Amino acid sequence: MKVLELFAGVGGFRIGLENADKQLFKTKWANQWEPSRKSQDAFEVYDYHFPNSENINISISDITDEQFSKMDADMIVGGFPCQDYSVARSKKNEKGIEGKKGVLFWEIIRATEIIKPKYLILENVDRLLKAPSKQRGRDFAIMLTAFNNLGYSVEWRVINAAEYGRSQRRRRVFFFVYRNDTVFAQKIDNLYEKNEEIFEDNRYDDYIFNQGLFAKQFPIKPIAVKNRHVFYELPNDIVEVSDTFTGTVWNTGIMRHGKYYSIDTEPNYNGNPITLGEILQDESEVPEKYFLTDKAKLEKFQYLRGPKKIERTSSDGHQYIYSEGGMSPYDDLNLPGRTMLTSEGTVNRSTHLLFVNNKYRLITPIEAERLQDFPDNWTAKKKLSDGSIVEVSDKMRMFFMGNALVTEIVKEIAKFIKEVD
Repeated sequence: MKVLELFAGVGGFRIGLENADKQLFKTKWANQWEPSRKSQDAFEVYDYHFPNSENINISISDITDEQFSKMDADMIVGGFPCQDYSVARSKKNEKGIEGKKGVLFWEIIRATEIIKPKYLILENVDRLLKAPSKQRGRDFAIMLTAFNNLGYSVEWRVINAAEYGRSQRRRRVFFFVYRNDTVFAQKIDNLYEKNEEIFEDNRYDDYIFNQGLFAKQFPIKPIAVKNRHVFYELPNDIVEVSDTFTGTVWNTGIMRHGKYYSIDTEPNYNGNPITLGEILQDESEVPEKYFLTDKAKLEKFQYLRGPKKIERTSSDGHQYIYSEGGMSPYDDLNLPGRTMLTSEGTVNRSTHLLFVNNKYRLITPIEAERLQDFPDNWTAKKKLSDGSIVEVSDKMRMFFMGNALVTEIVKEIAKFIKEVD
């Protein structure tokens, strides 16, 4: 199965696919471009590990229709840019599809329209389902409509990796998109579209709870949370959706033939997650620079992690009190790690702070890679355009992992696709 990886980063999707079946999933093309940066570090790490694919280091917007038409990919994968929705930015800056990076979703649609892959696997922050704040769910409804207009179905689920055994509490929404003329889609039509006796609202309940990709790979409890269950018929016109959409989108759902069915679900996983303590390197392997001996820096961490009330002034001159609850003075080694952000390793409230053997320290780049299920030292080296191999800075390695995804989630999705294709 030939794969095109968009917004490739340092290769998280590819690692997950190859861990599922390296012989089946062959990534032939990859595109990675970091705008507004002279140095293309992520691309250079990708190119170092995967020199045999066609690796394209230009903006996806600059890939021509003709170039896409030569890519006979069976599947497109990618975690498309999420700065417009991510909780790492204030809601004031949230622009969704209208945003500078948000419009790159339309490049996925352009690639899909030209290449016509059988499948897509996409990933984004879970807040996408509620964006923008003034018209919740609109951006997601626009995306569903765009795929529907190209003859595709979309299945989605918000997955917290730790709730399915992984070592990080990272919530992301994953999409499985498939063309409506595939054998898989036609099988679903036969099972669910031809039953006239069922209420429309419940047509896909069995699929969502039992038979779908996410139900099979990431089991859920067999009942909706607080009876949260919606059905909605989408207009064909994206502008109409943009102007008028007022529907709810829950954490689980499917869109087929212009109708979407969405349910608020809870995980039903029997195992235990990997804990933060389990992924740590032996202390003898941890370089001295990760240990915190600077008293001022420690006090800053204690302040940032503690409760606080700060007087602030809004843009219109209104004064208000900003309150922030306290968090534990350091991270619990008996729990999975918290969500890594691109600021990991800096003096920041979100940075993991460890207390091991009566010593405070930060996590290492290897531990950051383990939290995302990457191989150790995956991001340690990069290949420059002249072919020379150089080391990557710790700061950039942390940035990569803050942007990455949990590769084992992709592996599980790929295993299902392998079975149904």
